[in-house]
This record gives sequence, structure tokens and C-alpha cells, in this order.
Amino acid sequence: MADLLTLENMGNLVMLLFLQAVLGFDNLLYISIESQRAPLAQQKAVRFWGIVLAVALRIVLLFAMIELLDMLKEPFFIMPWEGILEGGVNFATVVFVVGGVFIMYTAVKEISHMLSIEHLDTDVDAKQGKSAFQVVMLIVLMNLIFSFDSVLSALAITDVFFVLATAILVSGLAMLLLADGVTAFLQKNRMYEVLGLFILLIVGVVLLGEAGPAAAHAVHDDALMIKVFGYDIIPMSKTTFYFSVVVLVLVEVIQSGYQRRLAMERTASQRRS
Repeated sequence: MADLLTLENMGNLVMLLFLQAVLGFDNLLYISIESQRAPLAQQKAVRFWGIVLAVALRIVLLFAMIELLDMLKEPFFIMPWEGILEGGVNFATVVFVVGGVFIMYTAVKEISHMLSIEHLDTDVDAKQGKSAFQVVMLIVLMNLIFSFDSVLSALAITDVFFVLATAILVSGLAMLLLADGVTAFLQKNRMYEVLGLFILLIVGVVLLGEAGPAAAHAVHDDALMIKVFGYDIIPMSKTTFYFSVVVLVLVEVIQSGYQRRLAMERTASQRRS
């Protein structure tokens, strides 16, 4: 145990906790939005068990990836369609593509529903939901997809299982503490739920971008970079992603404040007249 509590491991743990906090934002957002699809009385339990099961499976995933990392890196299919679709496909490529497409589908579907409802006060709350079991399974599945990228990033910092598992457990505890508050905020401020869905849409695009160099970076062979019509699929940098998120949030906050001010001025004008 004393060998684990070294200055290097403690420094790596601090870095991993920061990494988990940054990469866990979109995960927490998805959990808060998706849990609202469950029956109202079971939403709190859905968030709790979804996060607990997801964290447990994330640790299992971490252990498996440490043991099988070299096997998962190797491309199992080379796309031969020169000039149209080229590159290598490994396990990470499949996870990023499936996860990205599913998240984009979920975001677009929910945005389409919001545009089609007729009575905001009733239709949003009365729309067809999912069973608690379905929502828990979706939260667990998407948590694993989100965590795949973070686990790969974490393994680049250290391969000490104790340090990695501790970071995952602490981040899971933080999600448990924050999930109810984030969900309550979204329920009271539905305009931010729309913002959250657009952020998830960007997350889906980010994951699709990560699929492009997944096989190439794993085996250090640029020839395996995925190309569409001769153009490389280049991932969006995390800096660009979080800058976009900050801009979206600022626009929404400023616009909401401006709309409230206009409403107050109209009310005051009507009273004077």
C-alpha cells in the first residue's frame, strides 16, 4: 500500500480527477436529461442506480482495457474503397461511431419533439416516456461510451489500477451528488434543456471525429487514418469543444436576461397606458 501512496501517484490522481471532472460534464448532462424520460416517481432512483451500475462497469472496463489494450488497438478491418472511404477500423473506432451516431440521434429526436409540441405546459410533461429499467440501461450504456474516451486518456497518464479506479469512484460520487441538482435546474429552466440537447449534438460530432484517427494513433500508422473522399477525419480538440459550450451557455444566459428585461418593460408600459 505504501508503494501506491507515492508523490508521483498522488500527482497523477489529481490530474485524473481534473480529467474526469472535465470529461464528465457531458455525461452528467446526458444522465440528467435522459432520467426525465422515466416515470416521475422513479427518476431519482433511476439516476442513482444508473450511475452506480455505470461506475461499477467502468471499473470492469478499465481492468479489461489494461489487460487487453494491445489487442483492442489492432485494426481488424481495412477499408479498401480508395478515394471514397479508406482507413483502418479497430474496437475504438466502432465505439466512437456507434456512440456518436446514437447521441446525435437522441438529441435530434428530442429537439424535433420540442418543435412539434403544441402546449408547452402539458405536452412536455405528458409525452410518452420509457420504463425505469430502459432508462437505467441507456444511462449505463452511454456512460460506458463516454468513459471509453476518458479511460484511454487516463491510461496515457498512468497504468496504476488503484489510482485509475480511485479517480473513477470519486467522479462517480460527484455525479451522484450533482445529478439531482442538475436535473432540478433543467426542469425549472426548460430553455436550458434545449441548450443541453444541442451540446449533446456537438458531443456526438466530437465522438465521430475521434473515430477517424482511432486505429491510426493506436498503432502509429498514419496510413490507417479514416478518409472520406480523400479528406482525413480530424477530431475536434477538447479546447474547441469546451469553448463552443461556453459560448452557447453565455448566449443563452444573455438572451434569457434580455428577454426578461423586455418583458418587464412591456409590462411596465402596459400599466402606464
